Amino acid sequence: MFGRRGPGLVRAAATTAVVAGTAGAVRHRQDQRYAAKEQAAYTEQQAAYEQGIADQQAAASAAQPATPDYTAELQQLAQLKAQGIITEEEFEAKKRQILGI
Repeated sequence: MFGRRGPGLVRAAATTAVVAGTAGAVRHRQDQRYAAKEQAAYTEQQAAYEQGIADQQAAASAAQPATPDYTAELQQLAQLKAQGIITEEEFEAKKRQILGI
């Protein structure tokens, strides 16, 4: 009358524990894969961002005009004045123009 009719309580608990443990291990492995993919995508985006900044800085530095050599121009004007080719007034006017005064 009190005979066994199916799997025992201990067997059912053990089976449940094995299934839950396997599911947990699979979930952990999937989480690791997703994290690795996200890290790779982040690293790729960061590298592209840094390359974009470097490109912008290179373009900005290349786009900046070279500063003119005022000293050379003023020396050339002084020579022209010394040779008598231009007058003192012309020299002063051109000097103010060059210096932006």
